[in-house]
Formats: sequence, structure tokens, C-alpha cells
Amino acid sequence: MSFISHSLEDQQKMLEAIGVSSLDDLFKDIPAKVRIKDKLEIPTALSEIELTTKIEDLAFSQDKLVSFLGAGLYEHYIPAIVDDLSSRSEFYTAYTPYQPEVSQGTLTAIFEFQSLICKLTGMDLTNASMYDGATSLAEAVLMSTRSNKKKKILVSKAVHPNYRQVLKTYTWAAELDLQEVEIELGETSCQNLEDQLDDQVSCVVVQSPNFLGIIEDLKKIATILATKQVNFILTVTEPLSLALLKKPADCGVDITCGELQSFGNSLSFGGPLLGFIAAKEKFIRLMPGRLVGQTVDAAGDEAYALTLQTREQHIRRERATSNICSNEGLLALRTVIYLSYFGNKLKDLALLNHKLANYLKSKFSQAGFQLAFPKPFFNEFGLKVKGARDFLTKLEIEGFKGGYYLGDLYPDLTETILICVTEKHSPQVIDDFFAFWEKNR
Repeated sequence: MSFISHSLEDQQKMLEAIGVSSLDDLFKDIPAKVRIKDKLEIPTALSEIELTTKIEDLAFSQDKLVSFLGAGLYEHYIPAIVDDLSSRSEFYTAYTPYQPEVSQGTLTAIFEFQSLICKLTGMDLTNASMYDGATSLAEAVLMSTRSNKKKKILVSKAVHPNYRQVLKTYTWAAELDLQEVEIELGETSCQNLEDQLDDQVSCVVVQSPNFLGIIEDLKKIATILATKQVNFILTVTEPLSLALLKKPADCGVDITCGELQSFGNSLSFGGPLLGFIAAKEKFIRLMPGRLVGQTVDAAGDEAYALTLQTREQHIRRERATSNICSNEGLLALRTVIYLSYFGNKLKDLALLNHKLANYLKSKFSQAGFQLAFPKPFFNEFGLKVKGARDFLTKLEIEGFKGGYYLGDLYPDLTETILICVTEKHSPQVIDDFFAFWEKNR
């Protein structure tokens, strides 16, 4: 089990509780002659992430693969406290709160989850999690069509291709008209968007940072949509970016959805994942799943309850908005622990991600490598490489998962690799990675 150290404040409180003023007083019964007289030459302490990385390097010295792969799922460090608290039996075995009066702990965690996501996005309400980012987008689109009874959806080609594929399945089944908006220089084409807008459009879907790593101009898109009474849906695959960029609500977004894997949930070979939907208040009775509210019980004590339940088994029947995601409760809890642990320092972590990614991007630029999209980005960027697929194979032999090959999804980007950098990449690792590129350019 991971060790979680005590702060000096924690130590002082424990000393006061047992009636001593200092650690020296605590150990005064140990005879002086057996105490260590000389100061121990102990190396400088390592941070939790440094120590964990060092142990991993020792354990997997021959087989460890350093990954610069992102493309929708991101390798972030998970503090020990997340595993420690979320693995407690009362959390680990918890199930859906069908009887909310006896599930106060679960309801409290869900309420905190909703509060934290609303704070990050600036939205008025958030539901109690979704299966994953792709299905959360599909549910957000269906929510939009329920709100304005329109059947045409416009989605940017810069939205994650897997998300668009899931959306195609949902819209086909719901007999909706799904159209794609072209991209220009790596970002959504506002001109093509305007050309496709008409009175039948229910919503426009954009991702930012988009699948190519670029931060979209959300305010510009919102301005285009404002005169058309069209819902603006933003999907996010790297939620850490929300800590650094302007809140979606401040950019004119009506519904924000996406993936929360980055917040305390491991990659685990691709799942399970954790989606979310946050929206303006006008969507409150159209949102799938459940909403937990804070109240007081008969004794006047703080209590929590399922305020809105719009699932079919809650007697909504044909008017149900569904969303059965019982198995995501534990992942939502891990997100709550992760965000509570970082608190206001989450912005510092986001800034660190951007700085490290910019450090590598600048090295490529200064060395004459061609950047695919010279646009604002967060922690992911595109790089043009001749023989990109073969070069990634060479990198893997050297112990690097060098990035994501875009040619399979975008025919005009056959020589482009998408590279992601997070706090898991130290400057030394970045330098080693870049050195291989320099050597084999």
C-alpha cells in the first residue's frame, strides 16, 4: 500500500493529542547513549511522483516504454491518496443509490462530483456521471434535440473520430440528420459552419482542445450561432485543460460534455472510462441520469437526496432520458478525491503540462522540424515527419511510444504524428526523446 506522509501540522496535532510538545519529548525515554549522535547523511527527499518513477524504472528497466501517446486518453500521475481512499470497502463495494435514504455517503460523493464539475466548466448543473466521453457526447446531442425539436446536427471533423463514430450510431438510430463541418489548418472552419447553418440545425458540436491538439476559438463560434438559436455543444477529452483555459460557460457554450479519465483514473488498457455532461439550467429536466441535491432531514441535519431521476425505471417510461451508469460511481469518486486533493493547485498542474509540451515543441521548431499546426495548443501538438508510420516503429524499438499516427483517420495527414506531453515526462525524458529524433531525422 502506498505511504501517505503526515504534514508538520498533522504531527503537531498528534503530539498535542498525546500531551507532548515535540518529537524530542516523545522520544526522551530512549537512553541518550543509544541514540544516534551524528546527523544522518540522508539524500534529499523525492516528491511522490519522482519516487514512484524511480521505483518503476528499477522494476521495468528492460521493458519500460515511455509513452508520448494521447489522442483522447492521457497518462497523468495518480496521487497515492486516490487509490488509498477509493479502495476502502464502503466505497469499493457501493452500488447505485436506489434507496437514497440509506446511501448518504454515496450521495455526498456524487453531490461533490457535480459541484466540482460545475466549478470547472462554469455550467449550472452536472449529472451523476456517464459511461465515457463518446456516449456523453451522444447523450448531449439527444438532449439538444429534445430541447428544440430539431433534427439536424453539425459536428466538426476536428472532434475525436471515435466520438463521431459513436454519434453516428446514436443519430442513425434516432433518425437524426448528422452532417460534418470541415476543418481548416487544423481547426473548425467557421466559413463552412456558416454555410451549413439553417433553421433545422439543433446543435453544433466542437471539441477543444480538438483531436489535433488545437484550442478552438469558442467565442467566435458562439457568436456565429447566437443569431440562429442553435445549441452550442463542447466536448472535452483532456479535462485538465479546463483548469487553464476560460470556462466553457464564459465562451457561450450551452452544453459541455466529455471524458474525465485524466482526473485520477488509470488508462487500464482503455477502460473503464468516465463521461460527464454539464449544461445550463434550461436543460435540467432533459438531462439523462440522476441529479443529487442537498437538503436537511427531519432533525435539521444536512442530508442528500436524488432530486431528479429521469430514468425509465423511475416511472418516466417513454419520456425517460435513461443513462444507466452504475459502474461509473467508483470512477466518479476517484475524480472527486483527485480534484479535492489538488484543489486550487490544479491550475499549476495544467500549466506544467503546457510548459513541458511547449518545451518539446520549441525544441522541434528550433531544430527545423515542421510543425503541422502552428496554432495555440494545450499539451498535444502535431509534427510532420516523412515516413511517419515507420518512424514510430523505430521509436518503439528504442523504448518510446512516440505519438499517434494521424494518417489512418485523416487522409491528408499521412505524414503527421500527434505528440502528447504531461507531468509524467521529466525534462530529462523529453531531452532523451528529442535526441533520438535528432539522430534519426
